[in-house]
Amino acid sequence: MNETEKLRVLLPHWIEHNEEHASEFQHWAITVDDAAPELLAAVEAMQKVNHSLALALDKLGGPLPLSHHHEHHHSHSH
Repeated sequence: MNETEKLRVLLPHWIEHNEEHASEFQHWAITVDDAAPELLAAVEAMQKVNHSLALALDKLGGPLPLSHHHEHHHSHSH
């Protein structure tokens, strides 16, 4: 697999992962009023990041079809 193909696999995963974090930020913004503006700003920033990642993915030819599905477990806690 060349570098472009690797990115075509990684970018969709990163976008999905960022969406999960943005959802968590929104949840906490509702839960903790004092930090809501900052958390909502983080959601907006994450949406902009994902937009840029999606544009990059489109330029690379879109997601690479995978022959199998696999789960990634991350080393950081949520």
